[in-house]
Amino acid sequence: MTPQTFNQMIVQNALRCAKVALEGKAPELNGHRANPNYMNSRGYFPLHQAAEMFSADMIKLLFHYGASANLRTSGPEVIEGLLPLHVAVENACQHKFLEENLLPDKENTDYVYRLIQLVCLPEMKIFLDTVRLIAERTDDLVAEVWKYIKDGKLAETAVLLLAAQKKIRMGSCLKPDGYSKADGFAVLSNLCTEDAVAIDLKITQNRVGKKQQLKAEKNLRRMALMLVIAISEAGEALDSYIRAHPECPMPCRWPMLRS
Repeated sequence: MTPQTFNQMIVQNALRCAKVALEGKAPELNGHRANPNYMNSRGYFPLHQAAEMFSADMIKLLFHYGASANLRTSGPEVIEGLLPLHVAVENACQHKFLEENLLPDKENTDYVYRLIQLVCLPEMKIFLDTVRLIAERTDDLVAEVWKYIKDGKLAETAVLLLAAQKKIRMGSCLKPDGYSKADGFAVLSNLCTEDAVAIDLKITQNRVGKKQQLKAEKNLRRMALMLVIAISEAGEALDSYIRAHPECPMPCRWPMLRS
């Protein structure tokens, strides 16, 4: 069985077929089974495809048969370096429900509260459930959150913080100087604060035309810090609220994997 054939099973969410392929016990397979960690010709892995489909059952099946959440995309036909987690998080943030209802000004504190409110609504539940499943098996999760913060991606930060808060609270391996055993929310709060101070220093030292850009970066760190603190303090209650509501019908998907 080729990786492309197995990939089509995932695209069709053909759970029974995928299970047969992963077991490799059917006579027609001659003892061969699908490899859940085999990169296809387009440069991504079965778990990336399942993440793009938001199929929690397929993701669980792949994990049961040994799929790794820490394999990254590679090749000219795909966006390089994506984890399955990135596919799930970033597809979630392309949902038109978020795009149509978020405030346009990221530098306004109301943006953060509106973002949290929207992510907690039933329309986003299927996305959070998918992200949560994959995050549980993803290494160095706090580092992935920090990358989103550094890139100014507040929606992605909110989705990952809310969905993966349980694991984030368990600690981080982001730095070897004691952070490895710290609450990940505390680590992220410290990083946001330290980075804002560093940006302040750059603003003071900068005599050319980058001050506005640096001020915008500093404000994004401030917004991210608000997100981290809010979800750190209220995240468990928000998670209970999210889990108590049924999922909305599956929305259309946006292909994150294509370059």
